[in-house]
Amino acid sequence: MSPPDRDQDSARTMNRGDDGPPIIAIVGSTATGKSAVSLEVARAWGAEIVNADSMQFYRGMDIGTAKLPMAQRLGIPHHQLDTLDVWEDASVAQFQESARADIARIRAQGKPVVVVGGSGLYHRALLDRFEFPPTDPQVRAALEERAAAEGPGLLYRELASADPVSAARIDARNTKRIVRALEVITLTGKPFSSTLPTHQYEIPAVQVGLDLDYATLDARIDSRVAEMWDQGLVAEVERLVDAGLRRATTAQRGVGYAETLRHLDGELDAAQTRALIAQHTRRLARKQRKWFGPDARVTWVKAPSDAGDVARVAEDVSRIAGSLEG
Repeated sequence: MSPPDRDQDSARTMNRGDDGPPIIAIVGSTATGKSAVSLEVARAWGAEIVNADSMQFYRGMDIGTAKLPMAQRLGIPHHQLDTLDVWEDASVAQFQESARADIARIRAQGKPVVVVGGSGLYHRALLDRFEFPPTDPQVRAALEERAAAEGPGLLYRELASADPVSAARIDARNTKRIVRALEVITLTGKPFSSTLPTHQYEIPAVQVGLDLDYATLDARIDSRVAEMWDQGLVAEVERLVDAGLRRATTAQRGVGYAETLRHLDGELDAAQTRALIAQHTRRLARKQRKWFGPDARVTWVKAPSDAGDVARVAEDVSRIAGSLEG
């Protein structure tokens, strides 16, 4: 497979007025084949890859995040992988700054960029106009104390009353995001949802989504969970506990990790744990599809049906990237 001729006019067309090397964002639900397709597209275009999956920022969270091992990366540089210890909090603002710097460096070398991952907010913060609302440590600390004392449920109900749009987008168990939303509402008097990015590029890109019917996706998720378990997910989580996973605000809530921690605590047996991971992964996949679905800038293609179909999808992505005009 080869990309279209990447002359200056082609690059300008692809990036809607940006005359630098192209940026191709591959988005969609977990388990649709984004990593495999991104590798093939990056190989064809001579591109480097920037990760936008928030759980893959964490060192040692490899099996449960389906992170590509180094040996499978085809020598293609990957950025924004393994940037945090498990006890650290992922920051959208920090990611925006560092990932945009990565993109600038890659393009200054004359290379295209492939952005890949299923974390919608991180994609949007990277590519779109997104200014971060104010923070106040005292306000946040007070909300965090309430969450610890009362549980996240009461705070979530307050958020649902004050800002139902944000509440609909935030998992009721995600204390970090609930606290952040209420902090912004307290400080600005405006809904947190009003601060979220709009569909306006700061860094123009071609976005291609991988689509897969839910029946096929669910079966693939079941297989993936079984494979992760066989590869040693439990042992990985045990190592991460030693590295500080239980002190984490974000990492210990990751799908696959939260459930396995419960298994280690004796709450769930192996079969129950695998079933719960699959259930939560299916729910995550649907949320990811709903996040990207309303964005009219995303062109959807059929996800690869198996490893042998990856080249076909990569061809589709390259064709779209080469022909899409703003």
